Amino acid sequence: GQLVESGGGLVQPGGSLRLSCAASGFTLDYYAICWFRQAPGKEREGVSCINRSDGSTYYTDSVKGRFTISRDNAKNTVYLQMNSLKPEDTAVYTCAADTQTGWGTPNPSLYDYWGQGTQVTVSS
Repeated sequence: GQLVESGGGLVQPGGSLRLSCAASGFTLDYYAICWFRQAPGKEREGVSCINRSDGSTYYTDSVKGRFTISRDNAKNTVYLQMNSLKPEDTAVYTCAADTQTGWGTPNPSLYDYWGQGTQVTVSS
């Protein structure tokens, strides 16, 4: 199986981006999916996750009310809609799949499939 992210880029503060995480070789709605990000010199951070069973979601405090995670099972894709972007959102964003627990919690050790990452830069 493989995960491929897209949708990153350069955006001005206050702008929006939608990241996509497309899967090949396995069906995403069977698994919990999480978006992580890592900025230069900082630790990887779990941004938003969606669990396997009831679709419940997690958001780190700094993105609550601005980011939305969602699934499109027909397209085998998970999205991260990012609004009201701030310079501190600048990072490489990577999606990951937890094929074991399905919990949708932001613990990187639970995730066994990872994409290659997409750069998000928020700057004027």
